[in-house]
Formats: sequence, structure tokens, C-alpha cells
Amino acid sequence: MKTPKVIAEVGCNHKGNIEIAREMIGIAATFSKCDAVKFQKRSNKELLTAEEYNAPHPNPINSYGETYGAHREFLEFNVEQHSLLKKWCTEFGVIYSTSVWDLTSAKEIASLNPDFIKIPSACNLNFAMLQYLATNYKGDIHISLGMTTSEEQEQIVRLMEENDAANRVVLYACTSGYPVPFEQVCLLELQTLSTRFGSRVKDIGFSGHHLGIAVDIAAVALGASWIERHFTLDRTWKGTDNAASLEPDGLRRLVRDVRAVSKSLTFKDSEILEIEAPQRKKLKRLKGIHFN
Repeated sequence: MKTPKVIAEVGCNHKGNIEIAREMIGIAATFSKCDAVKFQKRSNKELLTAEEYNAPHPNPINSYGETYGAHREFLEFNVEQHSLLKKWCTEFGVIYSTSVWDLTSAKEIASLNPDFIKIPSACNLNFAMLQYLATNYKGDIHISLGMTTSEEQEQIVRLMEENDAANRVVLYACTSGYPVPFEQVCLLELQTLSTRFGSRVKDIGFSGHHLGIAVDIAAVALGASWIERHFTLDRTWKGTDNAASLEPDGLRRLVRDVRAVSKSLTFKDSEILEIEAPQRKKLKRLKGIHFN
């Protein structure tokens, strides 16, 4: 199998600080050795209703502002800053990407021509945004399917097919929770997506919000071509995503194990492998078995 790629989802774990974001790119690339680093882009007044924008954060301990809108604006990078993030990713030798939450953000990030753009589970039914990316952006389109019915999944894929973009789509099995208990990860959804859409889209991936890395390794064994995990420098930092994120050494171990497992997922190319031949000569007891 081809080696799955690992995405370090920084998201908003940079705490609105561009220098922390740069540090996270460097650590994810050079220490953890992941393949891609991903951020988020929102146009908050487009995404949120006035009531939502001006309401208090539902969990004040995690808020960076007096209202939910102020909190979201504090964490937001503008398109010029995203251009800088992309430049830093290139310098560190990793792929830059961003999840886009609304049409304006999709247009802004598409203007930077990243290798791929991610659609989060919360926004995968924004068909105007999907239509725009399918027809105006030439990179790959990664789509998470948390909180999404099978009928809605079909609508998403069909829209992409109708716009000749399905061959650029990666669908992600995902359970939307922070963190997700193991019994609700539902990893076998990878097989369901592969059966339903494997011949219709480019790849199937896995986006996890669980604890540890064992589940991700199983996802590789089940055929996931992309593994996405939230990444933080400190799981005790303020913010709902940090508790479900991997710290640098956890991400390093994940990347190491993903690559090791993917190498092992092969069949023997001969009955006795070359590495086995000297052991067979030395150790094998060749007494025949006779049947009456």
C-alpha cells in the first residue's frame, strides 16, 4: 500500500499567536516529521448569526473574548497571515492546508493555491462552498463526514461528480466529539466509506478526536490513506480542542507507527522469503509426514 500521510491539525491551538503557529509548524515538521500542517479559516460574521456572535462563549473558561464572536476573532488569522503560514510550511518541508468554514474563507484560501483544502464536518452541507471549490479551485478537496447521514454523504459525492471534481476528493471517517470515547470512534465506518465511495473518489481518510494513537494505527490497517489528528504544544492550554490533541512526542510516535504499519501491510512475494532462507537452512526440521 502507499504510505498514508499524517496531518497535524493545528486548528486554533495556536491561541491566536502567529509566532506560536510558526513554532508548531517547525516542531510538527522537524521533530514529529508529519506530512502536512493544517489551520482553520473563518469569516465569523458570515458564519455566525448576530445572536451567536454576540452571545457569551458557552464554556467561558475556554474563551478569549467577552462574547463568542470576540473569542473567534481573537483566534483568527487573516489571509496575509495564512500566506505567511504557507511560506513557513514550505521552508520546513511540509504541506500547508486550511479548513474553511464559509464561502468567503474558501475563496481566500483558494487564492493561495494550497495542495488541498479541508471541509470540516460542520460545513460539509454548505453546497455553495462545495460548488465554488469544485469549479474554481484545482487542488484536492478533503471532506470530513462527522455528523453526516448516509443520504447527505451521497449528496456531497454526487455534487462533486457532477462538477468533475470527485477524483480530487478525499472523504474522512469521523466522529465529531472532543474527545471521543473509543466505543464511539466507529472505525469500521472506513470500510463502509470504502465500499460506497472508494471507486468514486480519490481516497478515504480518518480524522480522529480520541485519546492515544492505537486507533489511528488500526485505521491504517483498515485502509486509511490520510490520518488527521489535532496537534498542540500543551494539552492543558485553554481551548476545547487541546484535550483531544496530541503533543509533539505523541505526534512523533503516531507518524513513526503509521509508517511502520503501512510497510508491513503486504503479502509474501514468495513462499520462502529471502530473509527466511538462511533460517530455514539452519533451523527447519525436514522430516516428512507419511499418510496411510
